[in-house]
Amino acid sequence: MQRWFFLEDSNNAVVRGAKGDGSLESHSIKSFEYAHRNWLFRVSVPDLKKDETVCVIGDLKELGCWSPERCIPLEQEEGSDVWSGYVEIPDRRKIDYRYCVCVIIESGIQVIVRNWETNLKPRLIDYADVSPTVENEPQLYGNYDQNMHVDRGWLSKESVIQLKLYNTPLTLWRPKYTHRTVYIKVTPVNLRGHPSNGQLSMSEALEESLSDTQENLECAKFAFTEVANLEDDDPTFKIQPQFGTEVPTSGMLVFESTILFPQNTAYLFDFYIYSSRAEENEPPYHAGFSYLLPTAFQSSEGNIVLPVTSTKHRPLGELRVDYLVIGSMPNFKCDMEVSYARYWKKNRSGLDVGHRGSGSSFKTKVQNCAEVRENTIASLKNAIDHGADFVEFDVQLSKDLVPIIYHDFHVCISMKKKKDLTEQDMLELPLKELTLEQLKLLKIYHVTEGKSKNPRFFDEDLEEHQPFPTLHQVLETLNPHVGFNIEIKWTMKLFDGSYELYHPTDLNLYLDTILEVVLKYGADRRIIFSCFNPDICQVIRLKQNKYPVMFLTQGESQLYPKYSDPRCWSIKAAVQYATMIEIIGVNVHTEDLLRDPSLIRLSKEANQIIFCWGDDNADPATIKFLKELGLHGVIYDKIHEYGNKEVKESIFLLEARESQKEIIQLAAAQAEATPPVIVAPTPVPGIGNVDKARTTIPDQLSTATSLESLESNVSDYVKKV
Repeated sequence: MQRWFFLEDSNNAVVRGAKGDGSLESHSIKSFEYAHRNWLFRVSVPDLKKDETVCVIGDLKELGCWSPERCIPLEQEEGSDVWSGYVEIPDRRKIDYRYCVCVIIESGIQVIVRNWETNLKPRLIDYADVSPTVENEPQLYGNYDQNMHVDRGWLSKESVIQLKLYNTPLTLWRPKYTHRTVYIKVTPVNLRGHPSNGQLSMSEALEESLSDTQENLECAKFAFTEVANLEDDDPTFKIQPQFGTEVPTSGMLVFESTILFPQNTAYLFDFYIYSSRAEENEPPYHAGFSYLLPTAFQSSEGNIVLPVTSTKHRPLGELRVDYLVIGSMPNFKCDMEVSYARYWKKNRSGLDVGHRGSGSSFKTKVQNCAEVRENTIASLKNAIDHGADFVEFDVQLSKDLVPIIYHDFHVCISMKKKKDLTEQDMLELPLKELTLEQLKLLKIYHVTEGKSKNPRFFDEDLEEHQPFPTLHQVLETLNPHVGFNIEIKWTMKLFDGSYELYHPTDLNLYLDTILEVVLKYGADRRIIFSCFNPDICQVIRLKQNKYPVMFLTQGESQLYPKYSDPRCWSIKAAVQYATMIEIIGVNVHTEDLLRDPSLIRLSKEANQIIFCWGDDNADPATIKFLKELGLHGVIYDKIHEYGNKEVKESIFLLEARESQKEIIQLAAAQAEATPPVIVAPTPVPGIGNVDKARTTIPDQLSTATSLESLESNVSDYVKKV
């Protein structure tokens, strides 16, 4: 099914406005203004899993005001996959609503959204609509307005534990298991451990109340585990087979468990092997098992080697597992009003994306460098002024957890030698070890400047040319009609076992800090997140439901060192992974595309959007060729030099202006079709002068005056919040 990103038209600005809990009160007040009527919500939802309930949610108090905790559960009709229920709703008003599949832990407090309808426009009950009856055909889940959109949910209070197996993860020592196919199954297990003082924490007390049977003591309550194989024809997450999934010899196998109480949940790995003499339909035998305890999760991500024990409790082998712990955002709550996570305007392609604003400033060949320092306000503005549709820039955190715009993980600080005060020396430091104030106050150079002892820029006195602008500053000051491609900087493990950056900030804290700034100040701006680290793409996707994510990959490159993660090895692997985690698409290295342009087909057949990046894009002919291939966006340096737009404006600004003209023309046409209303002046007691009396009557603005005012209020650079 095709899903389009949110670049639809500027009339949807009202829809884009985020609504928090404050909207509940206004909706409630509106609801009381109308008489009420019973409405039958009835929908067919096949293939539900254990504990799942179909719910309805909408834009008024009676339907939960888009808050998932307040969704209205429906009842399953006996012997069918139809769910229905009557809800008393206001009469004679338009009502927006959606269906969703949830696990209701405690109504009004905690609800897990498994999946939900994500058509850009929700379902509508119009003024004159009549409630359906049980004799009518039920609605089809996710399918309306000739579109089919159902996406997985996001994290509200629960956690996701992801366990990854790749690069020959399993070693069994017994010769009889050599070259045998092994199947593995993962089961979350409730530990039920208590503190030594006998006092239960709040989460443990809640778990105690939820677990009152022997079965619940063994299996984690409401846990939900799926598995996906990167090399499958369908790499999406699925329910585990009864006897597990084949351990891969290549690619990657990913287990994903949704957990309520991660600190009290262990993971049981069961290993199954089919007998060499097994007959058809004969089950495999249980060869052994491993346990992964929650105490092994020392940080948000890592790897561990687990002992494999036979069913007779003898050492059998070992299993290497990479883990990822994903928590919900503590300070921001998403609602279900609208999602742009997998929407792209149909036939939108060939967008111009300014790389780090106006281009990289510190390349090996100085003649190819941008004249303005990269990733600064000045560089971003320069690209915008020359027609960029998006600007791409890099975001990471300072030591005091401020999201800043900068590309490299390290910087150089200028030092002076005691014996020779005129000679500069450079000290290289990880950027994460410096606070924002230190970055602003110290004389800091790019790493290439430190190595060459040849500083390139001396314009730090100009505010917009200052390095290290904050993400908040960029969101608040730049033209809101230009999109942002925000690349999240995060360390990667190379194929030789080394890391780009050691001991990074905790992954969940890092991303929560960045996402909170974007969700708070992003307003109506088009924003796409991207990252070279595939885990970061997954975490961003699960922590919020508003903005889309692209997997940024170098593929089969001869220019850059290879990463150890197989998800990064090719465009095919990147497309498979983007399909697995349900993100909007991929951002690939042009080197791959110039070698084999047919690779673009992989992305398009998967209904994904595709951008490209790389030094090969520093050529107008190549940019034109890539756009002709149908790429949705081309990221390149020196947009002022290589861009070929006749009108140097963002396509979104042009569309906003055209949309505004259409609104004005429509209003003018309606005004012409409406006969003028003549209002006789009302006599004012004690005043005989009619002209003077008119001055006391409020002016009746004409349609023309109103339209002129409307048009004059359209500002390209003033953001309306």
